[in-house]
Amino acid sequence: MANADVIHAANHCLHESEVDGDEPPSRVLYLGPDRAGNLLEVVCIVRDDGSELAIHAMQMRPKYRNLLPGRGRS
Repeated sequence: MANADVIHAANHCLHESEVDGDEPPSRVLYLGPDRAGNLLEVVCIVRDDGSELAIHAMQMRPKYRNLLPGRGRS
């Protein structure tokens, strides 16, 4: 997966939320499209200076569909 696709997904995300965790650093989940429109799930750690580092990126799994706009939660 190209870095540009991961960056695109995070910058154009349809969903953003903090990932639960008791230990620093904090993590953020982004669900968004790559440059071709395929939905990705991207997890980033948030560094002390506010910058982010992607530590997980893959095709979005079905378990996250309910988080997308218009899908609602059951």
